[in-house]
Amino acid sequence: MITEDQIKNALRGVKYPGFSRDIVSFGLVKEISARENAVSVSLQLTSGSPEVAAEIKSGCERALNVLPGITHLHVEVKMPAGPQAAAAQNPWQSQNRVPGIKRVVAVASGKGGVGKSTTSVNLACALSHLGARVGLLDCDIYGPSIPLMMGIRVKPTVSADETKMVPPVNHGVKLMSMGFLVEGDSPVIWRGPMIMKTIQQFVTAVEWGELDYLVVDLPPGTGDAQLSLCQTVPLDGGVIVTTPQEASLGVVRKGISMFEKVNVPILGIVENMSYFTTPNGERLEIFGHGGGRQEAERQEIPFLGEVPLFTEIRVAGDAGVPIVVSAPDSPAGQAFLGVARMVMGALT
Repeated sequence: MITEDQIKNALRGVKYPGFSRDIVSFGLVKEISARENAVSVSLQLTSGSPEVAAEIKSGCERALNVLPGITHLHVEVKMPAGPQAAAAQNPWQSQNRVPGIKRVVAVASGKGGVGKSTTSVNLACALSHLGARVGLLDCDIYGPSIPLMMGIRVKPTVSADETKMVPPVNHGVKLMSMGFLVEGDSPVIWRGPMIMKTIQQFVTAVEWGELDYLVVDLPPGTGDAQLSLCQTVPLDGGVIVTTPQEASLGVVRKGISMFEKVNVPILGIVENMSYFTTPNGERLEIFGHGGGRQEAERQEIPFLGEVPLFTEIRVAGDAGVPIVVSAPDSPAGQAFLGVARMVMGALT
């Protein structure tokens, strides 16, 4: 008897028309049913294009008809309901690739305080350490901490033709952040439209040059900044950062759901502050342990690794020299390098 996993794997070979990503990673497959020799698949599109729906339907039928043992096959492709459905635009129509940037990776969390920015900084530096050309975009408009962690205290310059901002560079990583554009401790008191416009400019009006990866540090939650980025540039993948306890995992599921709704492939989960080792060698699981791995298994997405609670990580971040740069061979540095290798492998 054919299994749901076999069906899902077959559907991974069906690309969304005009894109290199498959319909499974886009989150379009909503229901799979297999009973004896009968298979039923239901998909939900966010675009109202009948041509796209027909092409996906025929692609699914071709992919599934080659599986052995299927005698009855039903593929349903649903489009948005309502009078405006027929005129609905492709959900990615307003997205544009940024010339020179090969891959865009967003780092997100459902809540603050889980070490998302620390993970973003060390992931970017780890990718650079492994030989990639890397940029880091700090989209945390209200609490930009990445300039401190990267040890950058200069403002962006302007290109020769005065059309774009030139990002400062440190540790081999180009950086753009709201922290460069506000004075000292001045708060940013903005509504949604201003946030959306700023993030669009950070992507399109910055002279990023040739990059293998642009790592984007998203603010906590699922609000304007996240949606604006997803509408501006196609994201090649999302990394979810969590701590082990259920209070963090509960909101992480919302972050996963957000990526799925905007059709961003999830590269995996990082469990930060996984445990703490005292000077005498005692292991303390302050926030519990293993919750990130268990959630990854439950969600059927990769587990990218665990990062223990190392004092050196905090000290390095406060000093502006991330642990991957200051001590790449240390256990803390190796933890982040392991995550970077997993991300590179997922995007190869």
